[in-house]
Amino acid sequence: MEVVIASFDSISEVNMDYTITMYLNQYWTDNRLAFDIRNANKSMTLTGEFASKIWVPDTFIANDKHSFLHDVTEQNKMVRLYGDGRIIYGMRFTTTLACMMDLHYYPLDVQNCTVEIESYGYPTEDVTMQWKNGQSAVDGADRVKMPQFTLEHFEVSTTTISLSTGSYQRLSLIFRLRRNVGFFVFQTYLPSILIVMLSWVSFWINHEATSARVALGITTVLTMTTISTGVRSSLPRISYVKAIDIYLVMCFVFVFAALLEYAMVNYTYWGARAKRKAKRLRDASSGNNTRGNCSGDFIDNSNTELFYGSGLGGSSGGSGGVGGGIAGVGRSYLRQRRVTAGSLGGGGFDRRHQHQRAAAAVIGQQLRQRALQIRARMPRIKDVNKIDKYSRLAFPSLFVLFNLCYWCFYLLTG
Repeated sequence: MEVVIASFDSISEVNMDYTITMYLNQYWTDNRLAFDIRNANKSMTLTGEFASKIWVPDTFIANDKHSFLHDVTEQNKMVRLYGDGRIIYGMRFTTTLACMMDLHYYPLDVQNCTVEIESYGYPTEDVTMQWKNGQSAVDGADRVKMPQFTLEHFEVSTTTISLSTGSYQRLSLIFRLRRNVGFFVFQTYLPSILIVMLSWVSFWINHEATSARVALGITTVLTMTTISTGVRSSLPRISYVKAIDIYLVMCFVFVFAALLEYAMVNYTYWGARAKRKAKRLRDASSGNNTRGNCSGDFIDNSNTELFYGSGLGGSSGGSGGVGGGIAGVGRSYLRQRRVTAGSLGGGGFDRRHQHQRAAAAVIGQQLRQRALQIRARMPRIKDVNKIDKYSRLAFPSLFVLFNLCYWCFYLLTG
């Protein structure tokens, strides 16, 4: 068996296959067709139609999806017959072959795609298949050029597979293809980096320019979402995480964190402003209360003197004055006691409901105390501009660190 590679036409990650055009030459000897044993190298070339009149091996490609034989200008098949009965049966065809790809490292991945050739019906007892001259049986691989892949090397092997119908010999041609990352650098990685850097511009915009910073943050988030959607559309729906997914997710996290940073700045600024305003109001009200209490004490003393004065003056006049006031207070107190007793006696309270409310109140009090403790431990930021200043340094530093870890890991392990 001999294979000559004409071209690699396409490689599809979505369909998990690749298309290749090649020449397949098969060699065998049929003594019945010997026509001049003395001149063994004497040959005659026949058309492909002659193959239907002689015995030919039932060779097929095991991982083939779709193939067709070229027929321009004539059917691309030939039979060459030698004087001693040797036969060369050659054909040119294009085939789409299955290639189960591992995309964990995509687009920094290396794929192994194979061509599996074997006999369909003849077991090893009838037909023995082997590569002609071993590794030299494959030609044209050094001339293969592909836009997205580089053919690093190839190797051939011979194995025997066992099926329910018998044991068959299989010839395997393995291509090792390394993906060219240059396309993805300009198509995905570089735009993502620029979008992340664009989100940092908001750290230099005044925190009071709400519309500008929010618009910038939302725009960068939506742009990252669009890039991620475009990448996923060109890939199969696989469950595991790919290398490019990790990068895009981290870029999205950085962009979204920049938007949340402004939310933190805005909340801190307006929260501190509201606290200052409330403190001023409390200080003003406490000052007014102090002045009011002083004048109130003076008025109460005057009223007391007048009350007792009027009481003394009215004591000789009849039953009014102090006695009438005390009687009125007593009647109102009795009415209040009656209302309270009636409400308790008529409706009552469910003890279980009371316990639940008490437990909820205790839990709420504990949570409030815990929140106050956490809040007390947090550093108080009086100047919100410090958040932007720290972010100008923290975000680029963390992004550079992430890129170093990402590229070192995938380039070294890939």
